[in-house]
Amino acid sequence: MAKRTKASMPGFIKPQLATLKDNAPSGAQWIHEIKYDGYRAQVHVDRGASKIFTRNGHDWTHRFSRIAGSFRLKSQTIFDGEIVVVHEQRTNFSELQADLAQGRQDRMLFYAFDILFHNSEDLRGKPQIARKQRLKELIDLLDPPILYSEHHEGDGQELFAAASRLNYEGIVSKRIDAPYRSERVEAWHKVKAVQREKFPVVGFIKDPTGVAALYLGKMEGKELRYMGKVGTGWSRTKSAEIRKALDTVVTPKQKLTLPVKKPKATWVEPKFYADVEYRDITSEGLLRASSFKGLSKGTRRS
Repeated sequence: MAKRTKASMPGFIKPQLATLKDNAPSGAQWIHEIKYDGYRAQVHVDRGASKIFTRNGHDWTHRFSRIAGSFRLKSQTIFDGEIVVVHEQRTNFSELQADLAQGRQDRMLFYAFDILFHNSEDLRGKPQIARKQRLKELIDLLDPPILYSEHHEGDGQELFAAASRLNYEGIVSKRIDAPYRSERVEAWHKVKAVQREKFPVVGFIKDPTGVAALYLGKMEGKELRYMGKVGTGWSRTKSAEIRKALDTVVTPKQKLTLPVKKPKATWVEPKFYADVEYRDITSEGLLRASSFKGLSKGTRRS
């Protein structure tokens, strides 16, 4: 049996990143986890003292001090995972952002999904499934707010369909035999669930040939509420087509029930609807990660 080489505990390790896919894989070589909607975090435990780094290597221990203080291990260990806030039975990035802004930490949880180093052993060369087994052994010694990210075997699309029904962000599928690499890899696949809806266009920002962004609203009863803007998803040709359509319904005053200040806006009658994909709605009631899919004229979609 080969003797294990001892290694010194490294500093921040650039994280492994998943490749976006349209469909999840299946088969015995893959495991699947829920994709958390939070902040990627790397936790370094050094004989009871812990530091937490963001995915870009910034030390945010002070912002996540409650989680850092919960790693009561006397080992030298590096964990990879996600810091989240659970709201309405799912992880919610907007609620996490709001808590960070308020300095609130009582709702924050850390889901550990990988382990990179433990007690003089660099684990990055080990197979994914072996790392998960070692990870579970350690996390089982700890209590909330530190949790183990469970994985599922079998058909990834079935888990993705279930995650979509529950309005989760999506899933991450991982090759059981793959090592950990500090880059975007094909050994991790992410499949995202998105929401899609039609919103009345209430205004736009001009660019030389078309539109730079669309301001969107939403009818709630008799009120037209502001929902934010979308600024991606069209070609230069489509941008010009959108501009030509909206120029026919320009109005001097915005039609929102509660006006918003947008000095660069050209306001329009809400006669056209933008078909928009988006990830979530923020705590301020605005669309997050929105992308334009089409423009139509007509009544509000039921």
